[in-house]
Amino acid sequence: MRAHSRAERENKTMEKFYLTTAIAYASRKPHIGNTYEIIMADAFARFQKTQGKDVFLCTGTDEHGQKIEDLAKDAGITPKAYVDRVAGEIKGLWDYMNADYDHFIRTTDDYHEKVVAKIFKKFYEQGDIYKGYYEGWYCTPCESFFTATQAANGICPDCGRPVSQAKEEAYFFKMSKYADRLIKHIEDNPGFIEPESRKREMVNNFLKAGLQDLCVSRTSFSWGIPVTFDPKHVTYVWLDALTNYITALGYDPDKSFEEQSEKFKKYWPADVHIIGKDILRFHTIYWPIFLMALDLPLPKKVFGHPWFNFGNDKMSKSKGNVVYADEIAERFGVDAVRYYALSEMPYNSDGSVTYESVVARYNNDLANNLGNLVSRTHAMTKKYFDGIVPTPDVTDALDDDLKATVAATITKSVELMGAYHVADSLEEIFSMLRRANKYIDETMPWALAKNESDKPRLQTVIYNLLETIRTAAVLLAPYIPATAENILGQLGTDKKEFSTISSFGALESGKPLGEAFTLFARIDEKKFLEEMEAKIAAAIEANKPVEEPEHEAEIGIDAFSAVELRVAEILSAEPVPKAKKLLKLQVDLGYEKRQVVSGIAKFYTPDQLVGKKVCLVTNLKPAKLCGVDSFGMILASGEDDVKVVFLDPTAKNGDRIH
Repeated sequence: MRAHSRAERENKTMEKFYLTTAIAYASRKPHIGNTYEIIMADAFARFQKTQGKDVFLCTGTDEHGQKIEDLAKDAGITPKAYVDRVAGEIKGLWDYMNADYDHFIRTTDDYHEKVVAKIFKKFYEQGDIYKGYYEGWYCTPCESFFTATQAANGICPDCGRPVSQAKEEAYFFKMSKYADRLIKHIEDNPGFIEPESRKREMVNNFLKAGLQDLCVSRTSFSWGIPVTFDPKHVTYVWLDALTNYITALGYDPDKSFEEQSEKFKKYWPADVHIIGKDILRFHTIYWPIFLMALDLPLPKKVFGHPWFNFGNDKMSKSKGNVVYADEIAERFGVDAVRYYALSEMPYNSDGSVTYESVVARYNNDLANNLGNLVSRTHAMTKKYFDGIVPTPDVTDALDDDLKATVAATITKSVELMGAYHVADSLEEIFSMLRRANKYIDETMPWALAKNESDKPRLQTVIYNLLETIRTAAVLLAPYIPATAENILGQLGTDKKEFSTISSFGALESGKPLGEAFTLFARIDEKKFLEEMEAKIAAAIEANKPVEEPEHEAEIGIDAFSAVELRVAEILSAEPVPKAKKLLKLQVDLGYEKRQVVSGIAKFYTPDQLVGKKVCLVTNLKPAKLCGVDSFGMILASGEDDVKVVFLDPTAKNGDRIH
């Protein structure tokens, strides 16, 4: 639900608000911790629109670097083909989460690459960049160099993975040249880095400890933006990735600020970069220094949000605990995922994802508190007033208390959201909903409906409930927009703008309600948790490291050639009587037909085998299994979970397999 039309947002009298997410690294599908960032940024963008701001939200993908080059090589495709696929998957996930971004940038976009090359050359020409050699510890997943002290015991301090020694020719940016200026900026602008604890970490651990010059090019891989005057070098990730925040607005380093695009002049500097705490150093040290070197204003704020863990553990494929937002949404709905992510992530400390808390949040908050309130109130309006919004009449102190709660909630939730306390802001709204449910129990509309003399009082009670629900829907629109729209549709009202909740009572009496439907159906917790336990167990098994098996003695080519392997087509299959493990197969070798007994009955039904081409050992000595003759053996893998080796359907029966 948009608070303002595009034409209104382009009105130059409106205060602008430019916010960005970190661009997602296009190496693999993001889990819910990565997806949280776009959900939060989208909620915050929608919130700022309700406050009358001209908002521009930029997100996108970071697509260069050694890791992507290596992944593409492993996949047998070009790096561009690889990032095209992953970037499409990321953009699709953002869209699925109902993110209303204004620009999706890819660092492989032509305009971005051209500007980055210009910026690199500008820095070199003005003496900010020089050529040298880098030797130190390098983390490929993080694409970062570390000193021996930082990478203690050969482990990356950021991601915990092993690092390796690297030495190569590189260009370096003179970070120390701007360090004092940056320290002064941070001291003079207390809100520049939030939360406060992260600001202290950056200043004490990095700036005051002495900044090392930053490696800004690489020669050990080629998947990057070439340095125009030294093409064996490609631009290193952070100079490439961070500049997306200005290239997305049309920035050109060859022009003065006054000569820049209208979009750039309108929206820069950014009002906030919303990023994960793990990349705060790059956004609060490297990025401001790059901007100083470009003589551009610094962003007003960098907000480093915490991480999501699975329980007390980091998400890991080997632990089977990676949670993907779209998979949860398939079961609970997109708005349920948005609500869960936004309500579970604290302001400063890491959030915890558990399947138990997913179900609890959904059932307790969305189905019971919000959904049940809307359902009960709509049903009572239908029953007692034929679905027409009543006119409030007789009042008492309970009404005043409810209205005071509503007014306080509007003020508190707006203040908290404006200060990036997203979960606390949501809690205020849901606390108001709990108060409205309590109001039903206190006023007992069903009892009032029994006496005609109490109808004026009943009118007030039902109206107050409907208006409280409308207020909640308007407040919830930035967080769970589709649900908010559905609620307002059930109320049959067009009073959707934030300005309509400035005072209690904007819902028009005498108008019919819309169609009622269930917002959130309760989930069977026991059944869901059993399914998730099975899913985790399967993921752990699938990602379990394979132990090296015991090997047979080596054989020569002559010994191997003595085994005659040929293509055979299965014509029929049937169980062997009194043998649970055996199937009797009739196979066609082209030049003859044979009978083969195989111990695969626990893993395949006859109809799964008929017509399949298999690999048959044809010169194996005949054997009798449970009284049935067998002339050969089909090849299969595994012990506990046997998989038959099926061949291409076009393979010719009887052909020798080499």
